[in-house]
Parts: sequence; C-alpha cells; structure tokens
Amino acid sequence: DLYRKVFVFRKDPSDAYVVLRAQLEQPLHNFTVCLRSYTDLSRPHSLFSYATKAQDNEILLFKPKPEEYRFYVGGKFVTFRVPEGRRDWEHVCASWESATGIAEFWLNGKPWPRKGLQRGYTVGATAAILLGQEQDSFGGGFDLYNSFSGELTDVYLWDTGLSPDKMRAAFLSLRLPPALLAWKSLSYEVKGDVVVKPRLRE
Repeated sequence: DLYRKVFVFRKDPSDAYVVLRAQLEQPLHNFTVCLRSYTDLSRPHSLFSYATKAQDNEILLFKPKPEEYRFYVGGKFVTFRVPEGRRDWEHVCASWESATGIAEFWLNGKPWPRKGLQRGYTVGATAAILLGQEQDSFGGGFDLYNSFSGELTDVYLWDTGLSPDKMRAAFLSLRLPPALLAWKSLSYEVKGDVVVKPRLRE
C-alpha cells in the first residue's frame, strides 16, 4: 500500500524506471489514466508509458516542455497547452473512448477542451507499463533525455472513462472506483535508482 508515499526518481538524466503490473483481461475500448507529479525538469519527460508489441506508444502521457502535455493513443497524439507549473505538484488525468474518439484532459481537477483522437481504435491488452521512461520498443528502447526525474504518486488506470465527479475525486484523493492499476494496491517492480519515500506534504 503506497498511500501517502511517492516514488522518488533521484537522478537526471536517469536510466531508472518502475514496472507496473495490471491484470488486463481484454483490450481497452475506454480508459482513464491519472497521476500526480512533482519535478523541476524543463526538458521533455515521460510520465506514463504503456506499450504493446505492435505499438510502443499505445498509451503515453508525455511532457515535451513545461507548458505542454501530449496524450498518445495508438501512436497518435493530441496536445494540451497548460500554464507553466508553479513548481508544485501537478495532477493530471487523461481519458479516451473509442466510440467517439474523444480525449479528455484534466489538470489539477479542471477539464481542458476535449479533442478527437483515434476513433474506433482498440488498445491492446498485453502491455509493458512503465513509469519514468518512454518506451521505443516493448519494455525498452529508452532515451535518457526523455526520462523522468522528480516525484510521482497517485498512479491509477481504469478501463472506463471517469465521470467529472470522479475526475475531481481523483484530484482530491477521495474514494475512487476499483481500477486496473490502483496506487493503494499497486503491483510494481523498481528498476534502478528509484526510492519509495513518504510524501513531504499533502
């Protein structure tokens, strides 16, 4: 149980990462991924990387610069421009539904204008899911200068699109529906220089 704990990625740039294990029974037609990050990086970095054998950027949350997030599904991406962070924790949730191709992006409990992405696509179930690196091949192919350095916490993946109420609940760390990946019952393996520490402040 990682409640009130964080992964600290200590080095910059870094070859470290965390492997997450999810029980995916079938491909995803809808999903929501949420996480909280704290970093002073201004270079590009990966937050959440979900790769299949067929597609290395099956799901990717990537921050190319401080005022921009990229959300990938099936190798295609949409860009969300954000205010440059105040060197504080940033909570992001991204959701996608195949039927409409609607991509939602929430930053610190507030929704951004929705965008269209990969309508009719299906996300593969046999996946390598990593924090801290961006995969260019299944489970590997890292570029150190896309690595994450800083603190990550509150990582979740659901096989549904969350309602606005639940998106806000995720930001506020309130009770959430059962998830494929849940921070409070996370199955993970640390590879390299990543330390689990208590969160310094709420």
